[in-house]
Amino acid sequence: RAALSGPLLFPVHSRLSSGTMATAAATPSQAQSTAPAFPLQRGIVKLALSGGAIIVRGQPRGGPPPERQINLSNIRPSALARRVTPNQPESKETPDEPWAWPAREFLRKKLIGKEVCFTVEYKTPQGREYGVVYLGKDTTGENIAESLLTEGLVAVRREGIRGTNFEQARLCELEDQARAAKKGMWGDGGGSQTIRDLKYTIDNPRHFVDSNHQKPVNAVIEHVRDGSVVRALLLPDYYLVTVMLSGVKCPTFKREADGAETPEPFAAEAKFFTESRLLQRDVQIILESVQNQVILGTILHPNGNITELLLREGFARCVDWSIAVYTQGPEKLRAAERSAKERKLRIWKDYVAPTSNMDQKDKHFVAKVMQILNADAMVAKLNSGEQKTLHLSSIRPPRLEGEVNQDRKKLRPLYDIPYMFEAREFLRKKLIGKKVNVTVDYIRQASPAAGGVPAFPERTCSTVTIGGINTAEALVSKGLATVIRYRQDDDQRSSHYDELLAAEARAIKNAKGLHSKKEVPIHRVADISGDTQKAKQFLPFLQRAGRSEAVVEYVFSGSRLKLYMPKETCLITFLLAGIECPRGSRNTPAGIQEGEPFSEDATQFTKELVLQREVEVEVESMDKAGNFIGWLHIDGVNLSVALVEHSLSKVHFTAERSSYYKALMSVEEAAKLKREKVWSNYEEQPPEEAVLQVAEEKERTTNYKSVFVTEITDELHFFVQDVETGTQLEKLMESMKSEIAAHPPVEGSYSPRRGDFCIAKFIDGEWYRARVEKVESPAKVHIFYIDYGNRENVASSRLGVLPPAFSTRILPPQATEYCFAYIQVPQDEDARADAIDSIVRDIQNTQCLLNVEFGGLNCSSVTLQFTDTKDDVGLGLVKEGLVMVDARKEKHLQKVVTEYLNAQEAAKSARLNLWRYGDFRADDADEFGYRR
Repeated sequence: RAALSGPLLFPVHSRLSSGTMATAAATPSQAQSTAPAFPLQRGIVKLALSGGAIIVRGQPRGGPPPERQINLSNIRPSALARRVTPNQPESKETPDEPWAWPAREFLRKKLIGKEVCFTVEYKTPQGREYGVVYLGKDTTGENIAESLLTEGLVAVRREGIRGTNFEQARLCELEDQARAAKKGMWGDGGGSQTIRDLKYTIDNPRHFVDSNHQKPVNAVIEHVRDGSVVRALLLPDYYLVTVMLSGVKCPTFKREADGAETPEPFAAEAKFFTESRLLQRDVQIILESVQNQVILGTILHPNGNITELLLREGFARCVDWSIAVYTQGPEKLRAAERSAKERKLRIWKDYVAPTSNMDQKDKHFVAKVMQILNADAMVAKLNSGEQKTLHLSSIRPPRLEGEVNQDRKKLRPLYDIPYMFEAREFLRKKLIGKKVNVTVDYIRQASPAAGGVPAFPERTCSTVTIGGINTAEALVSKGLATVIRYRQDDDQRSSHYDELLAAEARAIKNAKGLHSKKEVPIHRVADISGDTQKAKQFLPFLQRAGRSEAVVEYVFSGSRLKLYMPKETCLITFLLAGIECPRGSRNTPAGIQEGEPFSEDATQFTKELVLQREVEVEVESMDKAGNFIGWLHIDGVNLSVALVEHSLSKVHFTAERSSYYKALMSVEEAAKLKREKVWSNYEEQPPEEAVLQVAEEKERTTNYKSVFVTEITDELHFFVQDVETGTQLEKLMESMKSEIAAHPPVEGSYSPRRGDFCIAKFIDGEWYRARVEKVESPAKVHIFYIDYGNRENVASSRLGVLPPAFSTRILPPQATEYCFAYIQVPQDEDARADAIDSIVRDIQNTQCLLNVEFGGLNCSSVTLQFTDTKDDVGLGLVKEGLVMVDARKEKHLQKVVTEYLNAQEAAKSARLNLWRYGDFRADDADEFGYRR
C-alpha cells in the first residue's frame, strides 16, 4: 500500500505502477485490430491548469507520486489571468480572457481527483505534451476535449487539421453545433461577464477578517505551498489570499541561497497529504486571525477537517502562537497530536513522553496542601504521609523587572515584589489544608549554576485542580502570574497549556493584576521580631485588642511561631503560653545542639495544624527578647491545649493564673495515663507512697505607710512620694532654688540627650529635677519629672544641667509608680475616663495610706486607703461600678478578692456605670472594648 495510508478524505479509484504512470500496453493481437495509434496511459487528475491543460499524478508508493502535465490537443482555450511575476520588471498583469474561467472550472469540477486515461499524440521540443484525455479507465469514457467544445467553452485549433482525420473532423463538427446553438463563447455579448475581477492583495487584512465575523467563506484551494499553508480563491469576490492553518505547522521546504528548496523530513509527504484532499476542491474557510499580513484560518470540507487530520497522522505539530484563535477548540488539536505521539507516527517517530518513566500512581494522585512556598510552588502531603514539593506547570510568579536598586539582602520577596503577596494569598486561601488532584506534567531536571543564573533543584511540575478548577489557570486569569513561552519542540509544558494562554489573554484584555496600568500595590509590613523597643510599643495595642486575627507565616518549633498581623501590618514572633514544649535542635557557637526528644514531632504537629492558616491570638506579655507570649486559637482549638493533649508538651506553672488552666490540667492528666511521647517514662506514684507537698499557707500581710499622691496616669497608674522622706525633698528644692537664682542656666547651653538627668522649668516658673526620655527636636524634648511623676514636652531652652549637689546620688527620685491591686481597668476609653476622673477628684495631691499587695513586671500592685476614713480606694471604684475585679487565684488573697467580688455583684445589681446595661461580658463581645 501507499506510504500515506491514513484516513483519506477523498476516494482514490486506481492502482498505478510503481513510481511511473501505468501504461496499458496493447498485446500483439490487439495491436493489429483495436489498438490506438498511441499508448494509452492512466492517472488521477491533480490540477486543472486552465481550460486546456491538466496535471495528472500517479499512485503514491513510499512518497509523493510522479506527475505530468497533459495539454488537450487540437483545441484553443482562452488564457487565464496572469499576475506580475516578482523580480521580472518586464512582466505585466493580464486579466482573464472571456470564457477562460468557465472552461477551467468545467475541467476542475469534472476531473479533480478522478481517474482518467490519456494518449500523448505529440511532444514539443520544449517537452510540452499534447494528447487526448478520457474520463475513466479506457477510451469508452467521456472525451474531455469534445465535452468542452460541446459546451462552447473552447475553440478548435484548425491550423494543420486534415479532413481525412476522423477525430479532428469530429471536433470541428462539435464546434459548429455549439456555434449554431450559441453556447458559451458563441453566444451573444462577447463573454465579458465571465471575466473575474481578481484581487491579489487586501489593503487591511485585519479588517477584512473581522468583517467576516468568523462565518465560513466559500473558496477554492488554488495552490498548496506546504502541508499547512495554501493559496485560496475566496468566492464570490475573487480574493486570492494565502491562508495558514490555525494552530498547526507542518514541515516546510527551506529555500537555499542558490534558490533550491530543501524539504524538511516529511515535508513532501505532508504537502501531498493536503494536496490530495484539498487542491482545487470546493471548501469553506473560517478566517480567524491575521499574523504578519498572513491570514490564519480553518479549512472545512464535507469529509473532514484537514487541520485535525494532519495532526492525527503525524504530519503536523501544534503551535502555541496561533492555537488560541482556532475556533473549533484547541482541545481537539491537542488530542489529535497526542494520538500521533502515542503511536509515534512520522514526525513523532522518535518521541519520548516527559513522564514515560513514571508509574501511573505517581502521575495522578490526591494530596493535601500543607504550605504555599511561592506563587507557583507548594508543599503537599500524600496519602502515604510523604511530603512533596509541587510546582505549577508552565507559569511564572511575579518578579522584579529591570534593575533592582534595593539591597538583595534586605529584599523580602513576599512583600517587596509587586503582586507576589496577592498571588501567595490567593493560593493560601484557596488551597491550604484542602485536598487537591495532582497531575504530573513533567519533571524539570536540576540545573547547576552558570553565567550568573542560580542553580535549580529538580522540580516536579504539575497541574493542580480543586473542585474541577485549574489553580494555575485561576492564578493567571487574575493577573497574578504569567505563562512561560517555550520553544516549539519543547514538550515539557502544562497539559492545559492552551487554557493558560487563553486565561492570560483575558487578564491582559481586562488589565488584571500584573497587566494593570494602575499603581502597583505596596505592602509596608514592619517586622518587629526580636526588636525589643518596637515590641514594647506594640504590646499595649495587642493586649488591649483581646483576640486578634493573624496568619501563621512560619513554625520554628512546636511552641514558637512567626505571625503576620493583617490589621497591624506587622510580623511578630509568638510563643505559646502555659506549656513547656520540647526544644528543637539549635545552632550554637560550639556547634549544633541536639533537640530534645519529640521536638520534631511537636514541630510537625504545629505545622500541620496551623501553618499558613488564619488564627486568633491573645497576647498577654512579652519576654526580654521582644517575643510576644499568649494563646493561639484555630477553629475553636487552643493550640497549647492541643499540644498537651497529644503528649507533645507539658503544662508550665505559669498557666495557673490563666483561664485555660483547668483545660490544660485535664488533658495533661489524660495524656499521662496514655504514657506516650513526652510521658512515655511517666510512672504514677501509689497513693500510700505519695508525699504530700503542703506549702506553708501564706497570709496576706498589711504594712500601710503614708504617701502623697502626686500624679495619676491614663492607665490608672499613679505616682506617690513617701511622706517620711518628704522633708528631704523640701530641703533639696529650697537649696536648688537658691543655687539656680544665684547661677541661672544659660539658655541654649544645654544639649539634651536621652536618659540624661537635668533640671526643667515648669509652667509655674520654678525649676525641678527631670529625666530626658526622648529628643524629637530642639523645640520638642520629652521629659519626666522624677520627683512628681508627671511628663511634659518642652523646648531645650527650658532645660539646664543638673547641679551635682542635687543629683540622684544625693537624693533618689522621689516619685514611685504603683497600680491598683484586684481591679481591671476598662478598655473602653469613656469608661476608663470616668474611673480616672473619680480617682483624680478623690486622691490627687492628697495624703493616703499605701500597702503593697504583690509585685509586677513594671510596678507593684497596691491598695490605697483614705487617711481619715481608712476606706479602700480601689474597693470604692468597684462599688461605684467604675472598674471590674481582677480575681486573683492566690489562696492568701482570697479574703480580699471575695470582698471585691461581692462589691462588684452589688454594683451589677444596682446597674451602676459599667453595669448599666447588665453584664456585658456575658456576650464575649470584644467589640465593646472589654475582655475577661
